[in-house]
Amino acid sequence: MDWTSAQLRSLVELTRRGTITAVAEALGYTPGGVSQQIAALERATGMELLHRVGRRVELTDAGVTLARHAERILATEAEAVEALERSRNEVSGVLSVGLFATAAAEILPLALRRARLSHPELTVHSRDMDVDEVYDAVATGGVDLALGLDYPDVPIPRDPALRVMQLYRERFSLAVPTGTVPGRAVVGLADTQGLGWILPSAESYYGRAVRTACRRAGIEPDVRHVVTDTAATLALVEAGIGVSTVTDLMLRLRASRFDVVELRERVERHIVVVFRSSAERRPTVSALVEVLRAVAADRGAGRG
Repeated sequence: MDWTSAQLRSLVELTRRGTITAVAEALGYTPGGVSQQIAALERATGMELLHRVGRRVELTDAGVTLARHAERILATEAEAVEALERSRNEVSGVLSVGLFATAAAEILPLALRRARLSHPELTVHSRDMDVDEVYDAVATGGVDLALGLDYPDVPIPRDPALRVMQLYRERFSLAVPTGTVPGRAVVGLADTQGLGWILPSAESYYGRAVRTACRRAGIEPDVRHVVTDTAATLALVEAGIGVSTVTDLMLRLRASRFDVVELRERVERHIVVVFRSSAERRPTVSALVEVLRAVAADRGAGRG
């Protein structure tokens, strides 16, 4: 069959996400590009692989069959690439990295500068994505490795095919409009009763983690603004709209004027690097992972 890895990957992602738009966002394509890839697969197989159901698409029986085999084809291809790279035994080639906003602003620039000096033959391509999508992106081969987040209160489900290595451990504080808790050096989550919150959706891992911590403290956060973007959240706190949890890395995304108060409860997030277990011995992957660990060590990772 005359098909490409990109076409097979688009089909596999459709089984996970259900819409052309979601697949495009996950893989960094346009919706039109994804549609063209599926159409090319249908021409190559001579079979209809999907049909539309409202705004979603469903795979036909032929599509389900091909998607199941496509996962194995892509896994075998990845293993072949990794074997060839190991045989060269040199850090040379191209790696694709998925990352979220904080990592893009605060971690990747330092890592790329260090990698360029220590591994000049290594080329890194990066793609910003929703932080909750990075695990799937690595698992499906959309990227070679990714920087992601994990929360002790709502841990990401572990895929045995993936390695998750902790780089940073950050403790959350509470960002409050100036003067909201005058003279308080430490507050408990229960002290936010009656204050409006700014948080991501309860469907996100971050949103679930903070809500879980609040419920453990005996309160239900009064979420008045559901916001995903960290910089926008900080701007809303500065404007006196509500309170939110923050970490040191989050605070560096935007210069803001509000009070940051230590939380009595220990609420954490872990910044992690994710890669396929089978790729651990690839010289390029192991080299970039070591660079990321070195950057974490320089920044005092693990404190707090």
